[in-house]
Amino acid sequence: MTHLFSKTRLLESKIEEFLSHASEVGLLFREGVKNYLDGRWEEFERRRRQVTEMEKRADDLRHEIERQLYVETLIPDSRGDVLGILEHTDEIINKAKASLTQFSVELPDIPDDLDADYTELADFGCRAVQELVSGIRSFFRSGASVSDYTHKVAFWEKEADQVGEKLRRKIFEHDLDLSRKIHLGNFVRHIDSIADAAEDVSERLAISAIKRSI
Repeated sequence: MTHLFSKTRLLESKIEEFLSHASEVGLLFREGVKNYLDGRWEEFERRRRQVTEMEKRADDLRHEIERQLYVETLIPDSRGDVLGILEHTDEIINKAKASLTQFSVELPDIPDDLDADYTELADFGCRAVQELVSGIRSFFRSGASVSDYTHKVAFWEKEADQVGEKLRRKIFEHDLDLSRKIHLGNFVRHIDSIADAAEDVSERLAISAIKRSI
């Protein structure tokens, strides 16, 4: 299986930059959640701003890639798959930005005994994103290892689901007002949405890899 962009170095560099942003956003998201839980407000806000800046750059890159694919009529057989993968990966970045913004705006008062579970949930989402980005890179280079990475994405998404359910149960076992329980539960969903979105892209990636191999 040949390199998908062997004759388009500029396009390849744009896609690589886009994927690097997606990977870094996943890491910044995890660290941002940890900073918030640890009460390190300035560090949290710094990471939130970094994610916001990367989200803007990723949007610009995706549009540039889309224009280049159409204007230069590149890879017509795979163009729809490539654009779909990048568009849905961009949604992960958007979700990470939205989630950190929700923390910044709503300032959830999270009980200390739940910190470890929220941290673990953010970590599993980050791991899913890292495996996804590796899988996308593999798809663009050869496609040979895509299934290995998509399997790992699915693994981390399932782990996140289990932690999310356990955390929601803990929340509703707490002696808290119902409104606060619902508020805390919403942030479980915000964080868990990162792993869910990574799995959605991973499933699309797996189908694209199969099509490319036929």
